[in-house]
Amino acid sequence: MMKSPASICPVPSEQQPLNEYQSLKESWIFQWVTLDLRRYSTKLLWVWGWSWLIAGPIAAASFAPQKHWGQFFLCGSAGAGIFVSLLVLRLYLGWSYVRDRLMKETIFYEESGWYDGQTWTKPEEVLTRDRLIVSYQIQPILQRLQRTFGLLVLLLFGGSIVWNFV
Repeated sequence: MMKSPASICPVPSEQQPLNEYQSLKESWIFQWVTLDLRRYSTKLLWVWGWSWLIAGPIAAASFAPQKHWGQFFLCGSAGAGIFVSLLVLRLYLGWSYVRDRLMKETIFYEESGWYDGQTWTKPEEVLTRDRLIVSYQIQPILQRLQRTFGLLVLLLFGGSIVWNFV
């Protein structure tokens, strides 16, 4: 019986791009972006809401909510939006790292420590499988994260325009 190229892979299991993808997909926070749009949006709104615990008091110190309600709300919203933006950035960086590892023809890995790195060239069938995963699974995730970040930027600019009228 002939072994498949994936089964003779010298890369340690936890460093194999396919296993990194599976691990990320099952990870608590990284799997948020794979949820349907309503649940994904709800998770981000929860982060934004909980971020008000930090952003709210800072905004209140700058703008008294009783006197300057509009500025307080816009400032607090922008502050809470920073936490959401950092989360979206972290999600994007994690998914793009795995995308890059799946797309590459050669994989760098460490056998037993940082000092003895090796490279492995993927066989054609493994490379094709990995690139299909990128095309059909990871690219839509990255596009959703890019749209989310774009929406956050639009909200920030919209808030700055409203700021001038409040």
